[in-house]
Amino acid sequence: MHLFYTPDLKEDTYRLSEEESKHCVRVLRLTEGDTLHLVDGKGTFSEAIITTAHPKACELRIVDKKLDFGKREFQLSMAVSPTKNIDRYEWFLEKATEIGIDTVIPVIGRYSERKEIKAERLEKVMISAIKQSIKAYLPQLQPPQSFKNVVKMPFVGQRFIAHCNEGEKVLLRDAVAKGGDVLILIGPEGDFSIEEVDLALAAGFIAVSLGEARLRTETAALVACHTVNLINQ
Repeated sequence: MHLFYTPDLKEDTYRLSEEESKHCVRVLRLTEGDTLHLVDGKGTFSEAIITTAHPKACELRIVDKKLDFGKREFQLSMAVSPTKNIDRYEWFLEKATEIGIDTVIPVIGRYSERKEIKAERLEKVMISAIKQSIKAYLPQLQPPQSFKNVVKMPFVGQRFIAHCNEGEKVLLRDAVAKGGDVLILIGPEGDFSIEEVDLALAAGFIAVSLGEARLRTETAALVACHTVNLINQ
């Protein structure tokens, strides 16, 4: 299946960008009459036929549309601290997008070593991942936010904070309720501070463990993402 990301698709005809046209015609060697598929990142999955196979302006005709393609009964939001090595954060975004995630919030905590991200680069990683995994929804990447702002933001659903500090915690797999929206906080390499954990608990978050092993930020985030998706299968 040849899948293209077309966020501005609105009509029954569409022209691929010059870059995508070149990939379609020159790389994939598709021509008039061939079928390909489109996703807009908002839940629409379309089937299209090539009407003009031009390497700079490939034109398509939409022949079928599926709305809410792959829509799930729950929303998963994750506030994950950017890693010092941004490649590790990109790895998390790629894998989490393939597994299933709806919102990513880069959360800046007391021990965060990276406070800035290149949103355009990270979005490209997620676009590639939805094409790889045949998904019609592109996760929303929010701007970096402070820990305090994330803890205070309105959210209807279960809220968890994963950390390695001492204190009472439950396993995430035992705490997640199937079918409900979930927000999970994952800290930086230096973890959340004791004060940050206390602040989250005071705001109604539940402290959770992901197991006995001490995990890297991106590994912990992916384990949490997979756990929530597995429970909701």
